Amino acid sequence: MKILKGISVLLFMATCSISAQEIADHALGLRLGDSDGFGAEISYQKSLTQNNRLEFDLGWRDSRNFDAFKIAGLYQWVRPIEGDFNWYYGVGGGLGSVDFPSGPNNNDNGGLFVFAAGDIGIEYNFDIPLILSLDFRPELGVVGYDGFSDNFDFDIGLGIRYQF
Repeated sequence: MKILKGISVLLFMATCSISAQEIADHALGLRLGDSDGFGAEISYQKSLTQNNRLEFDLGWRDSRNFDAFKIAGLYQWVRPIEGDFNWYYGVGGGLGSVDFPSGPNNNDNGGLFVFAAGDIGIEYNFDIPLILSLDFRPELGVVGYDGFSDNFDFDIGLGIRYQF
């Protein structure tokens, strides 16, 4: 009887290990990068189901042409690739504020902007509670985005997050 219980437990554990990889309940870290300057974001992810999560980012952008901060929120679908690799995609949006340097050729002082965003990326889940990701987030200006990026921005970011 003990052998039967042992085999049952072993089969259950093997079945769990070959099922889809679960995403962390919470992940907190940094997302670094941008398409036209340097940007850093504090990033938080919260799982909703085994394959869905929310991501919230608060960050700033710094370039020769502007300084900006923005808040983004995304709903993401996470799919396993193989082993500890996942890929994900999502939709969302956000808002921010941009400030342009004053000068003789610049009459725009900046202001508030609102954007819609998509997201696609790949992530690696280490054996320690750490996730490393690389994603591409196209952003489409909805309101007030005109002087900031011609109503469209390619945001590329490298993320490192602690899972808990």
